Order: sequence, then C-alpha cells, then structure tokens
Amino acid sequence: MRRLFVGSLILIISQLAGVVFGQNTPTTTSDTTFTAADFYQVVTQHHPLVRQAALLNLEAQQEVRQARGAFDPKLFSTYDRKEFSQNLYYDKWQSGVLVPILPGGIDVKLTYDRNRGEFINPEERVPSSGLAALGVRIPVGRGLLIDARRNALRQAQLALNLADADRLKLINKTLYDAAKTYWEWYLTYQQNRLIQEGYQLADTRYRAVRQRAFLGDAAAIDTTEALITAQDRLVQLRQAAVELLNARLRLTAFLWNSDTSSGTPQPVDLPATVVPQVSPAEQADESIRQDLLNQAAGQHPDLLKLIAKGQQLAVEERFQRSLLQPQISLNATLLSRTPLPGVGYNWSSYYAFRADNHKIGLDLSFPLFLRKERGKLRQVQIKTQGVELERQQAGRDIVNDVQTAWNELKALEGQIEVQQQTVANQRTLLRAEQQKFDLGESSLFLVNSRETKLIDLQLKLEELRTKYQKSIAALWYAAGTHAEAQN
Repeated sequence: MRRLFVGSLILIISQLAGVVFGQNTPTTTSDTTFTAADFYQVVTQHHPLVRQAALLNLEAQQEVRQARGAFDPKLFSTYDRKEFSQNLYYDKWQSGVLVPILPGGIDVKLTYDRNRGEFINPEERVPSSGLAALGVRIPVGRGLLIDARRNALRQAQLALNLADADRLKLINKTLYDAAKTYWEWYLTYQQNRLIQEGYQLADTRYRAVRQRAFLGDAAAIDTTEALITAQDRLVQLRQAAVELLNARLRLTAFLWNSDTSSGTPQPVDLPATVVPQVSPAEQADESIRQDLLNQAAGQHPDLLKLIAKGQQLAVEERFQRSLLQPQISLNATLLSRTPLPGVGYNWSSYYAFRADNHKIGLDLSFPLFLRKERGKLRQVQIKTQGVELERQQAGRDIVNDVQTAWNELKALEGQIEVQQQTVANQRTLLRAEQQKFDLGESSLFLVNSRETKLIDLQLKLEELRTKYQKSIAALWYAAGTHAEAQN
C-alpha cells in the first residue's frame, strides 16, 4: 500500500514537471492572445502621439498658406478732407486694388482718384468726374528672379518636407517604444508562468515528501529541504506577479481608442484574460539588411530633414545673391478720365486708357559697400557647408547604427540556438536525476538544484528571445522606419 501511494505521488510530480520541461505552455481556452501585429495596429491608428504627428503636416500646410497670403489681391481706400472757416481746403479720396503677380514679382495696381478743393496741390488735381489709373510695377534688377515674398513661399513649401520627416520620426519612435514595451510584457508573462509552474511543482513535491516522511519512507530533513525550495519560489512568484502587473500597466499606456462622437482618443484598459503571443522563431535574412540600408540612404527622417534644410538654404542663398544687384523698379501707369454724369461717351468729356495719357517712374537704390548683403550671403554659404557636413556624418552614423543592430541581431540568433540546446540538455539531466531519486540513488537537494537550474536556463532563454525581438525593432528604427511599414 505504501509503495502504491509513493508511486502515485511520483507520477503526479512527473506530470507536473512535464509542464516546466516543455518549451512553451499553451494558453487556456479563456485567454485571448494579443499579437504584436494587432498591438502595433492599435498604436498606429489611435495613439495620441501618432495622431499628433499628422498635425505636423497640417501645421506646415498652414505656413504655406500664410506665405501665399503675400500674393493676395488687396483692396485699399484712403479719404482725407479739410474744411476751415467755411472754406474747403481739400477733399481727397483714393481707392483701388493691388494685385501681386507671382511670376516675375510684378504688381498690378488699379486706382481711382477724386480730388477737389481750393488749396489742393496742383499735381493732385483731377477731372471733376475722377481719374482712373492702371499701372504696373516691374523689378528690373533686384527682385526680378526672386524676392522676399517668393523666398518666403518657397521656404514654406520646403518646410513641408521637414514636417513630413518629423512626422515619420515621431511615428517610428512611438512604435519603437511600443515594441519594447510589448516584449517586456512578454518577458514578464513568461517569467511569471515559469516561476508559477516551478512553485506548483515545488509545493507538490513538498507535500509528497512530507507525507513520505510521515509514513517513514523519507528523512524528516528532506521535508525542510522541500519546504525551503517552495518558499523561495513563492517569494520569486510574488515578485514576478508584481513585475507582470507593472508591465501590463506600461503596455496600457499605448492602448487608445478613438471616441466616435468627439473623435478624441480615449484610454483603453487591457483585459486580464489577454496574454502575449509566443515569440516567433524566424531568422533575419541577409537581404533584409541590404534593403534596410538602401531604404535608410533615401528615406531616413534625419537625412530627409538635412536634405530639406539644404534645399531651404539653397533658396535663401539665391535670394541673398539677388540682393547684391541694384534695386531698380519701373513704374508705368495708364490714365483715363471717367465720363461725366449725363454727358455720355463723347471725347470732350471722356477718354479711355491710351498711351499718350500715362505716368512713368524709375526707382534706383544701391548700397555702395554691400557689407550687409555680402555678410548675409557668406553666412548662408557657411550654414550650407555645415548642413552638408552634418548630412555626410549622419549618413555614416545611420549605416553604422544599422550594421550594429544587425550584428547584435545575428549574435542573439546564435545565443538563442545554443541556449535552446542547453535547456534541452538540462531537461534531460533533470529527468535522469528524477529517475535516480525515484530509485533512491539521489537526494532531494540534487533534484531541486537541477530543477532550479532548468528554470533559470528557461528564464535566460526567454530573456534572449525578448532581446531578439527588441533588436528587430531597433534594427528597423535605426534604418528610419518600422517593421509594420514593410507589410
């Protein structure tokens, strides 16, 4: 009867040990697997930082809109009247519209003047019905090819590329942080699972040894040995449970859902029955490294920002060079008397715009030393050289970062392979020790030591798998993208 009881206990312990010996324990039917792909999709669609990244482009578009405002037509009107001692000194009214033309920096101006009074300046006298004028202002020297307005517009348009690079960088950083958080959650879940199974096994063994000692089939000191092991694993289990809880809290910081009514993101809690996926066992191919290097060379956000800055400085240099030219503006205006009321269109009271009724003006301005203009131009050229040198260094750093992440990834692949073999060998060693203990040729201390070593090796394996997944995320982040963008 005693042998039957002891055999039953050994069978129970062996069955429980099979759980710890296994590579991965499947989730229960009540658990729901929250895969990394689903997690990244939720972050991409609803995370506030990702949605904030989209606002960067919208803000840059409004900068372009503001710059285009310099070319908006403008209505204007001025009225000035003076009357003193029942004498009308002057009554002047001018209104019109100014239309900037983007190509060439030409301004078209249409005005209407009506001036009257006893003491008005003779050159401001106009027909009683008013005088209409249609004129243009053409920059002949400085401002012909580029001026401050066109420079500001082009700078704002190039700023869209800067905003897009900042948007990509913010999204990549958010998803990189999300990936690290997810796999930290995976690690704490696996640690909690392995330690919990180890505790259950140690507790069952303690109960079995205690019963055997009660029946006189085992030494009483073995009961203390089994109890110490169970208590030690219980402490580890409680610490692992806290770490798992904190990891879940860090993960929920990335979980949001858009409110359909207001459109604002709302935080979402992670259900208790949700568990992480099993770490995939795929290996990175050499072609991935080359593809990432090629993509980083042309689409890395840091390089895109430096390229955009270089383009902006090129436009600024072109504008500063134009300031070295003389400022010459040609003003030409055609004049036309408006018809008198009730007189009709006869040439004695009305004439249209004709070449013999005009005003012509020429404005000339040119600094003698051009120290301000030449200093500003040289400053822009120095900045251009600095950005180009920074771009070259950034390109080299990006290549090194990608290669460094790749080397770490391949090293972890080898470590995982060796660690898996070590775990399998330790599992074999534990089974052999368990069989010797069942035959009375070993001690409980050796069994516990083999079992603890196996749990430690399995924990180390899960740490390596977690580092491997983090390294994948770091590889894509070093290349200026994220793995989801490749799908």
